[in-house]
Amino acid sequence: MFIQTESTPNPATLKFLPGQSVLDAGTADFPSKEAAESSPLATRIFDVAGVNGVFFGNDFVTVTKDESVDWDHIKPAILGAVMEHFQSGQPVISDGATQAPTHAEHDGEGAEVVNQIKDLLDSRVRPAVAQDGGDITFHGFDRGIVYLHLQGACAGCPSATLTLKMGIENLLRHYIPEVAEVRPVAL
Repeated sequence: MFIQTESTPNPATLKFLPGQSVLDAGTADFPSKEAAESSPLATRIFDVAGVNGVFFGNDFVTVTKDESVDWDHIKPAILGAVMEHFQSGQPVISDGATQAPTHAEHDGEGAEVVNQIKDLLDSRVRPAVAQDGGDITFHGFDRGIVYLHLQGACAGCPSATLTLKMGIENLLRHYIPEVAEVRPVAL
């Protein structure tokens, strides 16, 4: 098994490509070791000292490290954990474990606008963000303000604010006049 790695715009996060499917659908975010209990793969990765977060996409795993450790010191152990997991035959996420929904639900006033926002996020934003090892999901819409949740390489990325304001906000405002601003939200 050959696992490729790619840097991301976030220097604290590295993207690992195992060359096979990680998740059949959606994404999974594990911001702590406790949150990773439902995933044998995430648990293995968190066993590497210095790992602060694990995120799964369709065909990739992103790992966020603590700033006190260097990639040169922990990357081999993470590669070993990923390889060991895929050779073990264990599931990436345990049977019966539920993944978080991709977008928050929104009923009532503004539902049509919210559907347009979600469509634009799914068709234009999320594929590009996945290339960088992250994800952005809809969290809410209130009085012209769109609230988005950043995951994986996007969470804590130095360029995330610029991406939100100059990229996503401009895109949404162009297509949806009701959108005035985009803001990140922490869960």
